[in-house]
Amino acid sequence: MNEQRPGMFIPALIGGGIAGLLAGIPLVSCLCCLWIIGGGIIAVYFLAKDSFVALSPGDGAIVGVFSGIIAAVVEFLISIPLAPLENKLFKNLLVELSEYMDEMPAGFESWMNNSFQAPLYMILLGLVISVVIFSALGALGGVIGISIFKNRTIKSSQGVIDVPKNSIKTENSDNSKS
Repeated sequence: MNEQRPGMFIPALIGGGIAGLLAGIPLVSCLCCLWIIGGGIIAVYFLAKDSFVALSPGDGAIVGVFSGIIAAVVEFLISIPLAPLENKLFKNLLVELSEYMDEMPAGFESWMNNSFQAPLYMILLGLVISVVIFSALGALGGVIGISIFKNRTIKSSQGVIDVPKNSIKTENSDNSKS
């Protein structure tokens, strides 16, 4: 019987792409951790769909880690063009909050007038931190996905019996020994 495991790249690409897309949209990104865990679960679903062998929790964790890495990159690429919108929303939120405060800290107006652009090294550091956190959450989602979809892999290989050729004895060989 073919014990080859299915490829993990395509399921991780699908799960990570969906999770990264949802995590990169400004208002929807409030549920970022949930999207990354869900991306790991989606990746395991597609992995289990194509698998004819039983998958272990380690398989789910691996595809979840790959899904988390892809989600971090997709989220980074999505957030670049949406950064001005997110900055405008953040400025409006701070202006609304400042109306309810009696006294703002010194230099608040000058800080608000400056743009919210971070230096390149801070952006890249944020990407590295996202990769680490998203990988851990993706691994968690992968393990959860294995516990949900493990019966799917057993059903797909059900009914196939692999019997080695030399384990079948014929009646003539049994009679000749007696």
